[in-house]
Amino acid sequence: MDRLDSMRLFMRVAELGNFSAVAKQMDVARSVVTRQVAALEQHLGIKLMARSTRRLALTAAGVAYLDQCRAILNLVEIAESDAGEDRQIPRGRIRISVPLVYGMKRLAPLLLDFARQYPDVIVEMNYSDRRVNLIEEGFDLAIRITPQSASGDVNRRIATERLVVAAAPEYLARHGTPRHPADLIHHACLGYTVAESHMWAFRVGGKFEKFPVRSHVSANNGNVLLEAATLSLGIARQPEFIAAEYVADGRLLEILSDYPSPELGIFEVLPGNHYVPHRVRVLMDWISQRIAR
Repeated sequence: MDRLDSMRLFMRVAELGNFSAVAKQMDVARSVVTRQVAALEQHLGIKLMARSTRRLALTAAGVAYLDQCRAILNLVEIAESDAGEDRQIPRGRIRISVPLVYGMKRLAPLLLDFARQYPDVIVEMNYSDRRVNLIEEGFDLAIRITPQSASGDVNRRIATERLVVAAAPEYLARHGTPRHPADLIHHACLGYTVAESHMWAFRVGGKFEKFPVRSHVSANNGNVLLEAATLSLGIARQPEFIAAEYVADGRLLEILSDYPSPELGIFEVLPGNHYVPHRVRVLMDWISQRIAR
């Protein structure tokens, strides 16, 4: 293993906190990783990590060396991306995590077009509503839909999405149509379990207020909740990219449109505040230019 590869391996072990996770990512035996770290320590003549049965901890020397490795490898990436044709022709692997429904409806065509346009880039797409840990799971980029980004995220907001409150005509005929968000407490609502499902926010009188709702059916998938709404099981509140087709064909009717819900932001999230490889920057721009609004 050459010096730069040793630094990259050490960084990965330090970030994940154990040898087994790194071995799994690299598809090698755990002993291969431990031997390579031991060889690096022998070469440097210092102890970089204190081993325990559960987790690794960096020594003081290891912390200082990790900072230097990051600085050096960032410079190497900058030099490589700026050299020769790599600046014009992206190449290499990109692992991207995208939300399930939004990914299928909006992002899949863009990502497939990108893969066709840049055949030297290996695009690995992971569709899930689970909030992945980009560093621990080895992702280069994630697309997240949330009212606001999490503290510490390195991100770029590229678009917004309106929330739609809707119910089936049969449900409204039977139970009445809510005229104010406060009326929702008297109705069955369909809770989205990934977000706060017992309080819904609406703009009332120029500011957002939260109103209690009752959910007797909930799910972590918007399509399931909208299908439940079509069966008159309650009132759903979902992003427009999911709800629009249900409203357009009359299966659901939009209600409370005079009281907007907070918009959702669509964010491109990076695994850390370090140099972004050229291929990832190209993909980020490709996505943002096509969905930004």
